[in-house]
Amino acid sequence: MMTTACLKDVLLDSAREVFETMVFMALAESGENSPAMGETALLGSITFKGNLKGCLAICCDVACARTIAANMLGMDASAELGEADICDAIGELANMVMGTVKSRIQNELGPIEVSIPSVVRGRELKNSMGEGASMVTVMADIEGQYTAEFSLLYRSGPSERHG
Repeated sequence: MMTTACLKDVLLDSAREVFETMVFMALAESGENSPAMGETALLGSITFKGNLKGCLAICCDVACARTIAANMLGMDASAELGEADICDAIGELANMVMGTVKSRIQNELGPIEVSIPSVVRGRELKNSMGEGASMVTVMADIEGQYTAEFSLLYRSGPSERHG
């Protein structure tokens, strides 16, 4: 079984890889607490199930999300981007980070099914997974200019099969 510390490392390494290869920004773990983002934050999330089930979330302020979207689209940071473009980029970012996490853990944990991502305005996603749920959180510094929070809420156990 993967430990919480191991999953935190996988989450950080996965986020770092995606940021370096797809967003073209440096990402490093930050010792800071959760940034004060309030209602101006965007939260991208994606759920997964298998022998490990839960939700991966990425939260950052709108300025950070706009820069991420511009970089992913190969645009200048000052370019006009609509809210739909910014939300699409954060959703795709959650999808890519989850895909990288999945590729790093599925050999040990077996197949993992992933949902489509969703993006909401706000800071916190409340999700009750019941007893035995754990959460790892990584605060990340992006280019020394932005802070983002990556979290993985999960519970171990066999996936539920409906037929």
